[in-house]
Amino acid sequence: MRGRSVSRLNVLIAITAAIIGLIYGYDLGSIASALLFLVPAFDLSTFMTSVVTSAVVLGQLFGALFAGRISNTIGRKRSLVLVALGYAAFAGLQGLAPNEWFLTVVRFLLGLAIGISIVVAPAYIAESAPVSIRGSMIVTFQIATTSGIAIAYFVGAALSGTESWRLILSLSAIPALVVLVLIFRLPDTARWLLMNGQREEAADLLRRVEPDMDPDEEVQRIEHDLSYEEKGNFAELFQGRFRKAGIFVVGLGFLVQITGINAIVYYSPTIIQEVGVTSPTGAIVATGFVQVAGVIAEIIAFLVVDRWGRRPTLLTGIGTMGAANAILVLAYALNSPATFTLLGILLFTVGFNFGYGSLVWIYASESFPVRLRTQGGSAMLTADLFANFIVGVVFLGALGALGGSVTFGIFFALALVSLAFVYVLAPETKGRPLEAIRAYWYNGGRWPEET
Repeated sequence: MRGRSVSRLNVLIAITAAIIGLIYGYDLGSIASALLFLVPAFDLSTFMTSVVTSAVVLGQLFGALFAGRISNTIGRKRSLVLVALGYAAFAGLQGLAPNEWFLTVVRFLLGLAIGISIVVAPAYIAESAPVSIRGSMIVTFQIATTSGIAIAYFVGAALSGTESWRLILSLSAIPALVVLVLIFRLPDTARWLLMNGQREEAADLLRRVEPDMDPDEEVQRIEHDLSYEEKGNFAELFQGRFRKAGIFVVGLGFLVQITGINAIVYYSPTIIQEVGVTSPTGAIVATGFVQVAGVIAEIIAFLVVDRWGRRPTLLTGIGTMGAANAILVLAYALNSPATFTLLGILLFTVGFNFGYGSLVWIYASESFPVRLRTQGGSAMLTADLFANFIVGVVFLGALGALGGSVTFGIFFALALVSLAFVYVLAPETKGRPLEAIRAYWYNGGRWPEET
């Protein structure tokens, strides 16, 4: 009976995480299809289109900044309840927007919910799942997010005949209500219970999650972990022995986004229409299949990374992004058919999901000791979202003012910078225990046996 109960709990955690990932991805991708009908409906300028699109990213930035404090104060479970309510309310309100300013404010508030979710949901998985399946559950969340973007495109294509951008943007309120029901059935995490002095409750929960584990021993391990977690500070990331790790992780977070992935996610249908695909449905469907290829690339990366190594996988992905940008530069310069532009977008998406999309957060989680883990993850996420916001605001204006060749030429140059950055700083961590990886950074970027 106990085994079946634990199995049901783990399955419930996995399903909840996957649905949250799908909603997150859908809310990121739905604006791409909606813009084709939203822009003429509100007669939006290029600048206002960028503002409406990027408001959700600005909200994510603020949500992520406060997510740790919120989840530590009210608990992981209550934070996820707050996230689900925010997803449902603000996604639904998008469909009622009377003007672009109301929509911008609502999308900012939706971004707050998303920002909290991208911190709390992975943390809940990491703290709740048994060790044997923890990695698989985190991977499931990542793949669900990418799949959610693809679903958003196909939903947009299915609704393109109605030209209802309101329905496209607000549909994610339905799965948000479903996940709210699921969250109410979940417990909080043993880690949060221990943070709040509920030792017996934490031990009982650990027995339910992993009956083969010694709960008292695991409680002691978590308490030891917690005793170190609060001892680090943000300034320590860029000082002393971990300075190189801080530069690597924050730089990687910035480069993930500044190289242009969300220019593709947000504006692909718009780009494809501009180069000759006049049908909104055709533009959206093409983008949807591009995103499906991205999901496949992410799955392949997870299957091959332990054989290839993390560094070759990441460099291959970034190199593919650079090649894709070169194709897009030539496509615009030579006024090539839309097929070449679509090929460039396809290769870029595949390259990103194979490299950055699969590995960047793994590198971040391995690079710091326990006492700096929270600060390091927060610094990386802040850099990531800041670059995301820059791209979201600037891209459309740059495309109009500079043209496609120059704009994608800039992304090509940034891909080369990214390639050099990873080549110089990223270690190969294949087969290395966490202690050895952290010793690498502690030794200033040298493996202990080399010193």
